[in-house]
Order: sequence, then C-alpha cells, then structure tokens
Amino acid sequence: MNFNILNQNKDTRARTGELTTPHGKVKTPCFMQVATNATVKTLSSEELQQIGVEMIIANAYHIYLKPGIEIINQAGSIHNFMNWQKPIVTDSGGFQIFSLENVKVEDEGVYFRSKLDGSLHFITPEKSIEIQNRIGADIIMAFDYCPKNWNNYEEVKKSVALTIKWAKRCKEFHEIEKQELFGIIQGGIYEELRRECIEKLEKMGFDGYGLGGLSIGEPYEETVKIAEYIIRNLPERRLRYFMGIGMPLQILQLVEMGIDLFDCGMITHIARTGSTLTSRGKINIKAGKYKNDFTPLDPDCTCFVCRNYTRAYIRHLINTGEITGLRLNSYHNIYFMMRFMEDIRNAINMGNFKKFRKNFEKKYNNINI
Repeated sequence: MNFNILNQNKDTRARTGELTTPHGKVKTPCFMQVATNATVKTLSSEELQQIGVEMIIANAYHIYLKPGIEIINQAGSIHNFMNWQKPIVTDSGGFQIFSLENVKVEDEGVYFRSKLDGSLHFITPEKSIEIQNRIGADIIMAFDYCPKNWNNYEEVKKSVALTIKWAKRCKEFHEIEKQELFGIIQGGIYEELRRECIEKLEKMGFDGYGLGGLSIGEPYEETVKIAEYIIRNLPERRLRYFMGIGMPLQILQLVEMGIDLFDCGMITHIARTGSTLTSRGKINIKAGKYKNDFTPLDPDCTCFVCRNYTRAYIRHLINTGEITGLRLNSYHNIYFMMRFMEDIRNAINMGNFKKFRKNFEKKYNNINI
C-alpha cells in the first residue's frame, strides 16, 4: 500500500500522511463524506469537488440491493456512475446487515432479507469481495461480523472468531492489485479480544485497518480507551481508520491518539435536520432567535453559503420544508469539515497540534452566537 507518514508530532501521536490511490492522492488525517447510495445527500459531485472533498465512502450493501451491480458494471465503475473521479472507499456492508432483524449467521456467511422488497440474500466473504471488486472502489473492506450488543462477551467473542475466519477468506479471494483491501478489527471493549484480532489479521498482511464495533452503544470513555489500546498495538506504518465517528471534538481527540481516517453520516444528517456546524459550536438554525438574524451561518466561514445567505433565510427555508435549505446547510457543514481537517493537518505539520486543539475547543464550546 502506498501510504507515507509525512509528519509525526513529538508530544502526541498525531500525524499527517499521504495515501496514493488509482484515482489520486489523499492527505491524512482525512474525513470522508458518506455517499451511502453513491451520493452525498442533496449535493452533486461537482459541488463536493468545489468544497475540496478528497475521498468519499459508499456502501456495498446498499448499492448491491439498488441499483444493483450490473448497472454499475454497465457504467464502467462507481466513479463513472456518479461522475466522481477521485478516490472512493466501499464498506463491505457488514454493519448494515448485522443491524437487520432475523439475520441468520453461519460459518459460510450470512442470510438476511432486503428491507426494500423482503427478498432473501446470502452474503459470504467471497461474495462481499466480488461485489466490491465489481463496484470498483479504490479501497475495499473485508467482510466482518459487527456484534449488536457491545456488552455481550460471548457474542463479541463469536464476532472476533468469524471476523478472523472471514478476513482470511476475503484476503484469499481478492486478486485486484489496484484495489486496497483493509481488515476490520473487532473485539468490543475487551482488550484480549482486540489483541487476538489484531495479531491474527496482522499475520494475513493487511495494509490498513478499520476500527470496527465501536460507537454501537458503549460509553464514549470506553470507546476512547479501546481505540487507544488498538493504536498502541498496531504497527506505525498501518493506516488507521475509525469507522462511523466524526464530530469535530471527537476527531480532535482521536487525531491526537493517531487516527488517520474518519467517516460519519452525521455531518450531513444533522444539516438536513437543521443543525449547523460553526467555529463557535453547533447551532440549531431552526430556532426562533435566528428569525431576524441577517448574519452568516458562521462569521468565520468563507464558503459561498456564508458569503451570500443569512441565518434568517436558511432558517426560513428549512422551517418551510424547502430543499434548498437542506442543500445550503449541507454544503456549509461539509465545507466546515474540510477546512477543519485542513487546519488540523497544518497544525500537525507545524508542530503545534496541542495548541490548535486547545484553542479550537475553547472557541467551539462558546456557543453565544
């Protein structure tokens, strides 16, 4: 894998790097926008490029069900289908499948019914890799077992055993050299299970790892504790991907611990429900106090939304159900996150990440705007 560490802070584990893929380079730490159904909701690929998004993540499970792999193949690749010629990651869909009801787990794979039409499907590790191969993403994820209950030791232990077995089968089946295959580390909040998973996946030779089975209900302090344990036990040269987390203050903490890659659908989800990220904290733009507020969403932001529209107008759009309001708020939130990640990388490269984190948190927690 072509991942180079460029700078490492002396007083933290925070680091910058560069990931090279067939569709371009990605600077890390990187926050990926979630394009579950081959789209970041309400925005076009051109708008994402304008904002400076470098890499997105789509979901193999959802794309497999609709529009179907044959449609993607007819388009040539997922990149062509969605007119996005930059790097793409696909999640194997394990998390989504195991969140369904009445899932039947066997050593060979998983039976589940589609939420779309109730049809029965059987996904094996090999089938998951085949789907992702045909989708054509730059980085694909091994099929894993994500437990439903974070505090059920026996279920978590079973998830580790099957994740290891399935990772080996994924590795053996995957033959497309230009696609990177990442393993996923399971083990819940149990250090001995995480250690077992890391050791056995490392023997298989994965170049990057997703930290799986976190943020599924466990207390956040347990999330941080286990993430730190995993990082301490992974080789420095491996790319570390925290799956499914990505609010600003969380990212700062996890970057300081040494995480390179993040994704989270929350950034655009909250935008569509009326929450706006600003340099002075998250605000509810639907609130009555913004009815006559003719200032930008964020006075420190330079995106086209903040240059041209006011809180009062965007509040009006969202409160009247106008799609334009969702688009403008989503555009701003993503722009905010891209500049935030750029500032993080600059701070690490300049050797003052701790100072940057302290100043950002102090300003972000002051929500008197």
